[in-house]
Amino acid sequence: MSEIVTVDIGGTHARFAIAKVAKDGTITLGEPETLHTEDHASFQTAWQDFRQRMGGTLPDAVAMAIAGPVGGEVIRFTNNPWLIRPKLIPEKLGCPRYTVVNDFEAVAHAVARAPEDQFMYVAGPDEPLTSDGTISVLGPGTGLGVAHLWRSGDEYRVQATEGGHIEFAPLDNIEDTILARLRKRHRRVSVERVVSGPGIVDIYQALAALEKRAVADMDDVSIWTAGMKGEDSLAAAAVDRFCLSLGSVAGDIALAQGGFGGVVIAGGLGYRLRDLLPQSGFAERFRAKGRFDSLMGTIPVKLITHPQPGLFGAAAAFVRQHGCPKL
Repeated sequence: MSEIVTVDIGGTHARFAIAKVAKDGTITLGEPETLHTEDHASFQTAWQDFRQRMGGTLPDAVAMAIAGPVGGEVIRFTNNPWLIRPKLIPEKLGCPRYTVVNDFEAVAHAVARAPEDQFMYVAGPDEPLTSDGTISVLGPGTGLGVAHLWRSGDEYRVQATEGGHIEFAPLDNIEDTILARLRKRHRRVSVERVVSGPGIVDIYQALAALEKRAVADMDDVSIWTAGMKGEDSLAAAAVDRFCLSLGSVAGDIALAQGGFGGVVIAGGLGYRLRDLLPQSGFAERFRAKGRFDSLMGTIPVKLITHPQPGLFGAAAAFVRQHGCPKL
């Protein structure tokens, strides 16, 4: 076995783990450590924190999954203030071999390598994802990550995208109200403004306005908690509405990418919704594409249940780029 550090950096959390890689490329993740991005001034200080937790030494190879575009000399995060300069990774981290990928590019690598028992049925036909064709991958978290995977037998390719920034398209008067509320603050409203963890606040407030109810200001965590537990009927309605909008967006992404071989929902929030999505209006909204209703009904929609697909997928991307790191 050889080892690499694998990192998954989002807007709110940075997750670190040590991955063991066997000679045949099999990857085994160690116990992950989750750090809050707001608790660290930079990625380097977070790295130093993790190194301390690991006893002061780390492997000299690193795989990084990053929430945002990864091209260019400076990586700026969409939802946190850190900066990363990839060319300085060998000097700053002591890792001459490194891989940097978009976070949902990493998740797509995980989808490509995960066994069938790590996928849960959500909608469509209850059958495996295609082994020959395109699979769309998306997931809500602090933002909305989108990628796609093409495979043919044992071969596969992954493409990162910024599909979370396509425009939000309302389908009924409730979503018209949500859009109108968001337009007061944003000239252009992307799907990420609605179908992401923080988006639940605007959904909740829009529903309150429709019912002419005065509600206390609540942050997204409070609304999600109250809605998932059924402690607040309006919060529960907001969660249901979120599932509808997620279904619409997932269907749009599949149409745009040609993801007719399957759609995979990922992300921490997606996983939290795993029991609710199959019982919600997600499937109906996913199929509601006018002349393409019948086609959409043939697409299997799954949720990946791997506990850390970003970390696992980043390590998989490293192995695909470099082969197994040397002992």
